[in-house]
Amino acid sequence: MTIIQSEWISFLRQYGPIPRNDNMYDEAIHRIIKRKNIEPIVIESVYLAELIENFRSNNPKSVILTGTAGDGKTYNCREVWLSLNGSLQIWQNDDKVKELLLPNSKKLFVVKDLSELKDEERGILKLFVNSVLNPDDSNVFLIAANDGQLIEAWKHIDSAPQTERVKQCIEDLLVSGVNEKSGFNLRLYNLSQISAARLFPQIVDAVLQHPGWSDCSNCSLRENDQTDKKCPIWENRKRLEGSKDDKLILSRVTDLLELCELNGVHLPIRQLLLLVSNMLLGHPEAKDRLMTCSDAVKIVDDNRTSLASIYRNILGENLTERRRESTDVFAALGRFGIGYETSNTIDNILIFGEDDPDLYSYYEELVLNDTYYGADQTFRANQKDYLEGVTDSGEAFLNSLRSQRQRLFFVIPKDKEEELKLWHLTTFHYAGEFLSDVYRAAKNGKVATQITSRIAQGLNRIFTGLLAKNNDELILATSGSHSQAKVSRIFEESISVPKKRGESMQIRMNDIEKLVVEVKLSPSIAAVELPLQLVRYEFLSRVAEGALPGSFSRECYEDILGFKSKLLKQIELRRNLDEEDTDDESDLSFRIIRLNQDGLIDDKIVEVNYYE
Repeated sequence: MTIIQSEWISFLRQYGPIPRNDNMYDEAIHRIIKRKNIEPIVIESVYLAELIENFRSNNPKSVILTGTAGDGKTYNCREVWLSLNGSLQIWQNDDKVKELLLPNSKKLFVVKDLSELKDEERGILKLFVNSVLNPDDSNVFLIAANDGQLIEAWKHIDSAPQTERVKQCIEDLLVSGVNEKSGFNLRLYNLSQISAARLFPQIVDAVLQHPGWSDCSNCSLRENDQTDKKCPIWENRKRLEGSKDDKLILSRVTDLLELCELNGVHLPIRQLLLLVSNMLLGHPEAKDRLMTCSDAVKIVDDNRTSLASIYRNILGENLTERRRESTDVFAALGRFGIGYETSNTIDNILIFGEDDPDLYSYYEELVLNDTYYGADQTFRANQKDYLEGVTDSGEAFLNSLRSQRQRLFFVIPKDKEEELKLWHLTTFHYAGEFLSDVYRAAKNGKVATQITSRIAQGLNRIFTGLLAKNNDELILATSGSHSQAKVSRIFEESISVPKKRGESMQIRMNDIEKLVVEVKLSPSIAAVELPLQLVRYEFLSRVAEGALPGSFSRECYEDILGFKSKLLKQIELRRNLDEEDTDDESDLSFRIIRLNQDGLIDDKIVEVNYYE
């Protein structure tokens, strides 16, 4: 048997969730590459060409690169330095500030980590201020800094008017999300704004197409005649690569990452590299829970390949619970509850499918056809013991069952997603709809009327505290003196959902490209927006289905009541503009709402008379 000890596998392993992952830091990458004679993993930088072009131009601007740790700030600085003919030896020395004469005769100062500057070295920021305020200055800067460091740094230099102007400019650029501000010779690039869902396929391609895989060409475990004796690392690689027309794992993971972003979770390049490494190499019984070639041999010999499943590794199941929860990407993916959430249909297929004629076709396609990670020896044995009532078989089978649910989430074909209710395998039953029919639809045009109507119904049930079916208008009600009451029966106003007399409610992308529920009351009054992310969408959809608002998500419930308060304020403004108020207290009335037998809101007028 020929077993190859691949330097590439050892190198890739360093990107995973191991205690000392020096490979995760740009400063260490070139030392490892040079020592092991391995080509680096090359991922095209979104802004690199633009940065190089700027510093090569006759009138370059100073640049700040900001973002969270692992977003690639140091990498971009190094690549700019080398592209401008800077010396690699100088780059690798201990100087905190690098200097380089540009072809346009200006001097470039590169600060690759603002936090590393000592107090006595921060005086260079005065030169930076001059370069930002004076386009003809002889100096330009390239500065890398985390968001917090960027603001903190200014506390250590003088508070002259020029410094305050530049500081305010930087804060404005951070808040607005734009790159430049008129009157300042500066560009700011926030690398945290780069989409993880956009980067992930590029990272996967760079890893899968790396020439280091040629080490595996002569390994006897790569293509063994016995299915269960094949190398689990190579098996995971093949499954991640997929076929030309079917890259299902890549597609599903990318969708999950995009949903994380829409829920406000940013995952930097460093975390995405960690994820890919773990997907390919994860195994709970290997050293540091990531396989080497030697580990793969032992795992195959011991018939423990099922635990190397790429489907488990995507969710960090090879790691300890503590390690998994402390790793950003696995903490984010773990919130979907894949493996812990299920449906009766899925569990019936996995448990009884072999003996149930109605389910056998699913069982054959989704379980029996995968003898490596599906109907492997471990699962079949645990399933048999469970069905035969063997004592103490329950826990082992439940663990196998969880692994199979995780696998099914990534292998159920797209044409069976609706039929088998794919997203019921997650905490968010409406996640697939939110991604394709809401977010992507809003970016490309208009969200379907039936979705807007359902969200309106969910809002009405929270606004009133009643299980109302009204979905073509928003019903605003209070308890008389308190708009935040759980049940509000005093009618204040209704707002048409379809566009009518200047009123409307729609789900759309706003002016800064954020998904919102927008409610318009009239052309002369500013619209009220409710930011719409996955959790809030799931909450409103579940409430529209009949879930109790307070029991599903207290935070979302309070957010919606806050939205209601904003609408009531705008209603009051509209009344004042329309001069609808009256000072005549001799004949006042109000309307009490109630549900009729069809579940729709009716109202009854109650008159109040005052006597002298």
